[in-house]
Amino acid sequence: MICDHDTIAAPATAAGGALAVIRVSGGDALTICDRIFRGSAPLADAEGYTVHYGHIIADGRTLDDVLVTVFRAPRSYTGEDAAEISCHGSQYIVSETLRLLTAAGARMAQPGEFTIRAYLAGKLDLSQAEAVADIIASSSRASHALAANQMRGGYSAAFDTLREKLLHLTSQLELELDFSEEEVEFADRTQLRDTMRQIKERIDALRSSFSLGNAIKEGVAVAIVGAPNVGKSTLLNRLLNEERAMVSDIAGTTRDVIEERANIDGIVFRFLDTAGIRSTNDTLEQMGIARTMSSIERAQIIIRLIDASQPAVPVSGGSPSSGQTGRKSAPAVASADSAADTPSPNFPLRPDQTLLTVYNKIDKTPRFALPEGAVGISARNGDGIDDLRRILRDAVDTEALYHGGTVISNSRHYEALTSASEALSAALDGLRDNLPTDLLSEEIRQVIRHLSGVTGQDIVPEEVLKTIFSKFCIGK
Repeated sequence: MICDHDTIAAPATAAGGALAVIRVSGGDALTICDRIFRGSAPLADAEGYTVHYGHIIADGRTLDDVLVTVFRAPRSYTGEDAAEISCHGSQYIVSETLRLLTAAGARMAQPGEFTIRAYLAGKLDLSQAEAVADIIASSSRASHALAANQMRGGYSAAFDTLREKLLHLTSQLELELDFSEEEVEFADRTQLRDTMRQIKERIDALRSSFSLGNAIKEGVAVAIVGAPNVGKSTLLNRLLNEERAMVSDIAGTTRDVIEERANIDGIVFRFLDTAGIRSTNDTLEQMGIARTMSSIERAQIIIRLIDASQPAVPVSGGSPSSGQTGRKSAPAVASADSAADTPSPNFPLRPDQTLLTVYNKIDKTPRFALPEGAVGISARNGDGIDDLRRILRDAVDTEALYHGGTVISNSRHYEALTSASEALSAALDGLRDNLPTDLLSEEIRQVIRHLSGVTGQDIVPEEVLKTIFSKFCIGK
């Protein structure tokens, strides 16, 4: 069974701190704790939301002085009686306390078992439960805001609104089945079609937010590309404020992609220092260039670095032509009109990618005139780096994230929305083709089932739950 009625115990804090918390949950949680805890009164007699000082006793000796917080069902994280033992963070103390608890009748919790009990008790819906791990793993203001909105029910509200509208449609269709046309006049089919299209637009808008949400959750990928010796590795080191990449005047030094992270104004960026793009017969360098192209494909932002001290030379063959741009618009984003005299990249851009044209080594060419829309820097001495950081930050649109909008970051949710969108397209086709009412109703119910799978409002297979909780909720 994915959840039984055993009393379970596990650390609730990471190892290595000065203090540790051990969580115990289940019908016998307080009785089991009393078998190893000595305080002024038994925990089993304590009121909920009270804290008790005492000692953990091991083989007649005091293992540690602790504080135990008591929670009573149903007002606890899991909906069960529970206790949290705050002890010193010694690995020996934690492991010995867990050994005593299991000897007293508890068992060690499986990954995600506390949170799955919270979900099954109705304390959290499925998307909120998944957000627990995201909050714990958040490493920036943006990723925390993303998970916190999901944890507070931001997903739930958005999906509930869609489900209610779809359920209303199916109820109207079922009325049409139950009564004759003389008794019940169903809403105009044009109105039905318009409502379904509005719902599909909302579903597709949520799907499109996944690009931003996943980038924030995993870190916004920024590929630094250009010809050899334009200063890519020097720029990486400057952005990181540390000497991470090897710098050399020898062309082709970087043979593999170097990836490092930096937090810029609350957003984590994953900078990818790539091999210089040029024609070469060196097999290893060719492999590095192939990996550069792969990095470009998976990047949200591409910094096209150009040496301002050298004559304009295409990044990879060809002749100078107009620059390329993705969907974003920022001060340093090259545009087709403003970058006519700059080298053009020999790689395609997706609509969701941003291209920043950056000229390096401007300290060597004080009279260099920057093309409109480009930015000038000196990676070696730091000139223009603060401006570049600001432009990178502004290229990530977090308006919805910080102002109550729903941003999808979970691939499972994205897949469910994709299936819902496809099912709704089928329903719209059925409406156009005068599909019988009962079949049309079933098409819409299929959409509802896909949406319900995100929050767990329909029955979720046990194997799916096991996968979700073992993957996303570690030890919580």
